[in-house]
Amino acid sequence: MIPTEILYPILLVYVVLFGLLTVAGLLIWVERRSLALWQDRWGPNRLGPLGLFQLVADIIKIFTKEDWIPPFADRGVFVLAPTVIFLAVIFSASLIPVAEGLAVFDVNVGVLCFLAFSSMGIYSVVLGGWSSANKFSLLGGMRASSQMFSYEVFMGLSLMGVVMMAGSFNLNDIVAAQEKYWFILLQPLGALPFIFAALAESHRTPFDAPEAESELIAGFHAEYSGMKFGMFFVGEYAGVAVMSAMIATFFFGGWQAPFPNLFPFLDVIPGSVWFGLKTLAFILFFILIRASVPRPRYDQLFGFGWKVILPITLLNVVITGAVVLATQS
Repeated sequence: MIPTEILYPILLVYVVLFGLLTVAGLLIWVERRSLALWQDRWGPNRLGPLGLFQLVADIIKIFTKEDWIPPFADRGVFVLAPTVIFLAVIFSASLIPVAEGLAVFDVNVGVLCFLAFSSMGIYSVVLGGWSSANKFSLLGGMRASSQMFSYEVFMGLSLMGVVMMAGSFNLNDIVAAQEKYWFILLQPLGALPFIFAALAESHRTPFDAPEAESELIAGFHAEYSGMKFGMFFVGEYAGVAVMSAMIATFFFGGWQAPFPNLFPFLDVIPGSVWFGLKTLAFILFFILIRASVPRPRYDQLFGFGWKVILPITLLNVVITGAVVLATQS
């Protein structure tokens, strides 16, 4: 018999891993159906009820499509690149506290680990774009790396106010600190930059310049096919789920029920359910942004980051630091 203290962490790892892959797969169908609804068209509707089996068809296509490596590519790096983004997303997901005390990797420096793991995705896009030996892939990789490097700065600064108010880098402590008031009410100048940075980190519309089909074909993964393309594809959707979960964790109370003072009966619902609903709401928000917001020029994207987002995050750090010092004295 395997001891419980050993079996439980192993089961938790498998639940998070396969749960993340399942959510990422379902998001492909959810995005297609949601975009169709908002843009007044049908979307998937032939295979199975509401087109649910379209996902199965896509999976079969990815598994059976020729996994081709261009003869001019750097073979080792070309194979390594999609693995990096996949591992970065899985490591980030391991930090998420789905319920009180329920996380695969619960550490006192959880915020720093999240920023470190999420920044690993930069290596994937750079390596994929460079190793393909394709000028469009290289341009996409350069765009993605510069964009992710820039918005990583804003993401870190936007969380400093949260850390100061919670008094901890631990994600469980941050959620517990929102028992009365969610940080979206106390840290609006931190929440908005974090959401923009999350969009940029996952290079979703309107921050999808690294993959701009009208300009770069598919950007850094233009030369990829088969399972390698599938890892990029699933990694992007898993990244959307992870970023949505982190927005819920940092600014919307995590597993905490909404308005506990006004509606105490809501505490009857398990915290993991509340966490799932909040994460789903932000996933739909990511999709709605894609359906409604056009892509800006690349110089406008960087100008918005350094001229607007950076001053807002710095102002938020100063204001929060002053408030924390005033309340402690």
